[in-house]
Amino acid sequence: MSESPVSASEVVDSAQLALLLDIGVEAKPGNVDRDHDLEDLTLPQFLAGAADSRTGLERAAAGAPLGEAFERGVRGMVTRTGENTQFGCLLLLTPLVSAATQTVLTPAGLRDVLATTTVDDAVNFYRAFDHVDVAVGTPPASNGPPDVRLGAAAEQQLRDEEWRLIDIMEASSIDENATEWTTGFKRTFSMAKQMQSMECSLTERVRRAFISRLGMTRDTHIINTHGPQVATEIRQRAASLEDDIDQIRELDRELVDRNINPGTTADLTVAATFVALERGMSI
Repeated sequence: MSESPVSASEVVDSAQLALLLDIGVEAKPGNVDRDHDLEDLTLPQFLAGAADSRTGLERAAAGAPLGEAFERGVRGMVTRTGENTQFGCLLLLTPLVSAATQTVLTPAGLRDVLATTTVDDAVNFYRAFDHVDVAVGTPPASNGPPDVRLGAAAEQQLRDEEWRLIDIMEASSIDENATEWTTGFKRTFSMAKQMQSMECSLTERVRRAFISRLGMTRDTHIINTHGPQVATEIRQRAASLEDDIDQIRELDRELVDRNINPGTTADLTVAATFVALERGMSI
């Protein structure tokens, strides 16, 4: 990849393609994909979310503050469906798109972008929670930031206590997406490198990267919705999978039946797909 800023439009195209590839995969256990919907989320809703969040991604590419760009992307995502389809994906894609256009798409470039976040960014981040229902864990200790579920109602506390957006992420490091913000997107870049090294179709790369990550780390969304014990079980199941499509389909059916959705793993996979595309991964 070039070490100089690239076309903003092309970067946003790559981000949207990554969102679309996420649901164009066959048998991605527990997620909406081209084979099936979930009980409360459908393929058309994800397609609409990928299309309607573009304005926020464009703002990130144009150099808008991260909180503003993220809130606009989430607001766009729910325009037609009112559903949370890609909240976590946008939380990762927004700074990645900004780095790709404003500096360089490297861990160092990400750290530079994230270090500039402000209290206004934190306020807009909280406002995004007013648009959708997001599964979140137990709020941090009393000295931590306000509960994100307060949404815009947390603005005064955020300003009084001077919480920057990067501070919020550092206080929420138990969440895998927040961990990406505080580590220069270490896992994202590692997954992207893995995807680039594979010799298979693009959708197969996405699925393999997803399953590999699911077997490495307990999924935050599963922890928040089903508890740590179930998250550990699913991690172990995924880690034991071989590259056997029948085994993968069996796990997929089971997770759908149990309403277990590894949503955070999907977020990381989308972010990694974007980085791999920006670094020349072929279609």
